[in-house]
Amino acid sequence: MSDLASPAHVALAGNTPTGETKWIRSAADVSNLVNNSNESRSNARIVVAIALGGVFLDAYDLGALAFGIKDVTREFNLTPTGTGMVASAITFGAIVGALIGGYLTDKIGRYRVFMADMFFFVVAALACAFAPNEYVLGGARFVMGLGVGIDLPVAMAFLAEFSKLRGQGNKAASVAMWCPTWYAAISISYLLVLLLYAVLPESHTDWLWRLILGFGAVPALLIIAIRSRYMSESPVWAANQGNLHGAAQILQRSYNINAHVAEDADLTQAKPVRKASWRNYGALLQGVYRRRTILATVTSIASSFAYNAVAFGLPVIISSFFAQSMLTTILVSLALNLLFAFVGGLLAVRLVPRLGAWKMSVAGYSCQCIALLGLALIGRPEGGEQAALAIAMLALFLFGQGFGPGSHTMTFASLSYPASLRGVGVGFNQTLMRGSSTVSLFLFPLLVAAFGTGVFWVIFLAPLIGLLALLAIRWEPSGYDVDAEDFT
Repeated sequence: MSDLASPAHVALAGNTPTGETKWIRSAADVSNLVNNSNESRSNARIVVAIALGGVFLDAYDLGALAFGIKDVTREFNLTPTGTGMVASAITFGAIVGALIGGYLTDKIGRYRVFMADMFFFVVAALACAFAPNEYVLGGARFVMGLGVGIDLPVAMAFLAEFSKLRGQGNKAASVAMWCPTWYAAISISYLLVLLLYAVLPESHTDWLWRLILGFGAVPALLIIAIRSRYMSESPVWAANQGNLHGAAQILQRSYNINAHVAEDADLTQAKPVRKASWRNYGALLQGVYRRRTILATVTSIASSFAYNAVAFGLPVIISSFFAQSMLTTILVSLALNLLFAFVGGLLAVRLVPRLGAWKMSVAGYSCQCIALLGLALIGRPEGGEQAALAIAMLALFLFGQGFGPGSHTMTFASLSYPASLRGVGVGFNQTLMRGSSTVSLFLFPLLVAAFGTGVFWVIFLAPLIGLLALLAIRWEPSGYDVDAEDFT
């Protein structure tokens, strides 16, 4: 069965629309109804929530091993090379998965790819929990990385294509929700570690890392259990494949729109929509998309490098400021993430429909530049006042991340391209961003060893480059109907 003839998955549960009949004659009509309809969208909101559940799994699985790697090293008697293999396997899997996932999201549809990566999460999480040796654990983490990499392109597609174009809760706001969801997942992983550490008998503390990794299967199983009832294919993608009848059914179920295909519908569109192809990665660097791709790529890499160096090095940074216990360090890291990064992300979701992604990204990078300059000038704090100021600078950095690039780099990556290119656009962006993450995580310990607190001068360059890119390329994706570019 060809892609064109394949039926689009329609949720079992949904509305029975009774309003004015909306006749659709082309894929452009479907896109306009998604973007501009004011009908209640109960199922569409559920789809967005489930897509964010995938983002939650991404963050959880990427961070889950951080507190258990020492136990893994001890249990399997790993060399430094073996430890590095286990720790980095998920990252390399994510790099490969992002490229594959971007293509498949555009090729076979959002729904099928999303459900496939949920199975990746379940199988890999359980394999990690019961791994008998480091090779099985590393292989399972690589498979989990494939799921993580595949998920972001499809999750961003769902967030963009199940949201309206303007107003509160628009496409930019829905996409920005990925950021507080990410911070929430990281915080929950911290809390889960503390909970399990508190309840596990001392004789069974070696179970801790297995339980943390295995827990990742639970939300994935929940998503799989409810998928048929609430999840639908993207109506925009279905329409782009020529399946207007499937798109109409999705609009009825998920959007409460009384949509029907007109008898005179142009089922063979005058301008065929771009078909999925590996060559579409090249299209990202052609025409109007070149500037958008450069901006999305530079800001994503800059944001990823700076955030990973600071956030994942946060325990190291805090412990260098204060002679504290590991418990205190974890609690301070948790508090900073929740009170500043998470809150900044929520503000970004609330304000982006009004302020736009570009202005908020400029403000966020500016905050980060000020924070890193402050940390560089303070160096190692002497006395309580300097220590408090250093913590305030860390808080400002994390707030800037949540308010600015942390939320909106994904907006630039997913809303710079129409539906026909959205999968490969996010996939390309994620491949480079995860590569930047890998480099920053590898370099941070080396830079700290070489420069001490002078490392902040090096990290400062990342948000500065991101800020300069934004000032050079003034592109605002929020409120712009980029999907219309498939039809004009």
